[in-house]
Amino acid sequence: MAAPRTSSTRSEGAWPAYLGLPLEEIRRRAAEAVAALASCAACPRNCRADRLHGKTAACRSGRWARVASAFPHFGEEDCLRGRRGSGTIFFSWCNLRCVFCQNFDVSQQGVGAEVRPEGLAAIMLELQALGCHNINLVTPEHVVPQVLEALPLAIEGGLGLPLVYNTGAYDGLESLRALDGIVDIYMPDVKVWDPALALRYLRARDYPEVARAAFREMHRQVGDLVLGADGLARRGLLVRHLVMPGGIAGTGEIVRFLAGLSPDTYVNFMDQYHPAGRVSPERFPEINRRVSDAELDATLDAARAAGLHRFDPRRGLARLAAR
Repeated sequence: MAAPRTSSTRSEGAWPAYLGLPLEEIRRRAAEAVAALASCAACPRNCRADRLHGKTAACRSGRWARVASAFPHFGEEDCLRGRRGSGTIFFSWCNLRCVFCQNFDVSQQGVGAEVRPEGLAAIMLELQALGCHNINLVTPEHVVPQVLEALPLAIEGGLGLPLVYNTGAYDGLESLRALDGIVDIYMPDVKVWDPALALRYLRARDYPEVARAAFREMHRQVGDLVLGADGLARRGLLVRHLVMPGGIAGTGEIVRFLAGLSPDTYVNFMDQYHPAGRVSPERFPEINRRVSDAELDATLDAARAAGLHRFDPRRGLARLAAR
């Protein structure tokens, strides 16, 4: 394990970004975020539950983060997984209620165990010891205070990997601002763009509006995705979009928004949708099938027409992009 870091070893412009911040600043942000759990507004639900004392509401999480699993993940984008994997930490529960969730047991059944800050820091350091290229925080929207609380402990223990914020894009702006200068890679998964459909499929009518604001803030902080000479992501915005049956996601509007944000936005169009979660022929029959090749073709055509050109080379639509 690397030698513990002290404030004297950090400097502005350091990479990962958090090594350019004094530990005292990270601790200050963590203390403010944790104190705010007493009337929680960490995410756009604004439940105002007293999570500081164990009360729960929409995200069903209390004082401590809950972790479902943590391991080197080799199924992520090439620029994240590299040769030694992305150090993925799956947080239990979620502030969305996606009826088609592919990880339903984690997001809506809460499998996993609570971890204190020391435990979460230890997980990060173990993933680093295993050789992972980054720390990939999956579904962290509701546990930003807990991540901030654990981070100084991990840094003191020698953490030196970039943080990937792997989110469903239903993020509170104050939570994102607390991560400014801490997260190197934002990876939002943009879902649907119509408020009525967001209510039906995500139980969040304001999802499109919230996601747009979150994307702008993420891009303001880190800009377009930058890859190193080794092909690994160093800093920036990496967008995921799950292609859905029947065009219900509003992909045309999504790609136009992303191109307006920056034509150099890096996008992974994911083609692995399958009926899962609460989807069945009786419930949500309109999305009870996989996507067709024609729908995948239309997605890539729309993205190119909007002016986007940076598509993930390994996943999703790579086979179509090569046509």
